[in-house]
Amino acid sequence: MSEIQASGTELTSQYTTQITGDLELNTKEQERIGAEVEALQEQLRTLQHDHTVLVNMQQALGGASPAGEAATKAVASVPSQAAAESKRSRPKKTATAGAGKAAPKKPAEASSAKASKAAGKPSLVDLIRNHLQQQNEPRSAAEISSALTQAHPDRTIKTTVVRTTIEGLVAKSHAHRTKQGSSVFYTAATAPQPTEAEPQPKATAS
Repeated sequence: MSEIQASGTELTSQYTTQITGDLELNTKEQERIGAEVEALQEQLRTLQHDHTVLVNMQQALGGASPAGEAATKAVASVPSQAAAESKRSRPKKTATAGAGKAAPKKPAEASSAKASKAAGKPSLVDLIRNHLQQQNEPRSAAEISSALTQAHPDRTIKTTVVRTTIEGLVAKSHAHRTKQGSSVFYTAATAPQPTEAEPQPKATAS
């Protein structure tokens, strides 16, 4: 029992000496850091004081500097505004340019139509009427369009356009329409014989 007590007292003495040493180190470190903090705070105060003095001197000597900064900011903003205005005006220019380019199309189309009329080309109505007068049997719109396309390869003749043109002739009683089942056929309003007989007197006369 005495040995156990002796070993216990030795351990406690060792812990106490170690703890006291750690406490001393801790207090010394706190004092050192506190001194450094106080020195840093003093440096901060001096820097702040110097800063205020320098600012006052700058305002007293270079009072025009804030105005100069404002002027530079205004100058910098002017090009940005000009660029924004130029960007806004660009679509208008392109739109006007596109309108100017698109505008001559109508005169060109009109001139081409005038040129075709001046060249003596017959209209689609005349072509369809003459074709129907030359036929002895009813013809559908598809047959008429194919025949006219073969006779006039330089012209684009569509079946839908032929059908609407013939319907216009039917409305004016210049052509007749007959329906056979689901198909529609067209014939000329006048008989083909007078049209064939007309060139013979001219030939004899010439």
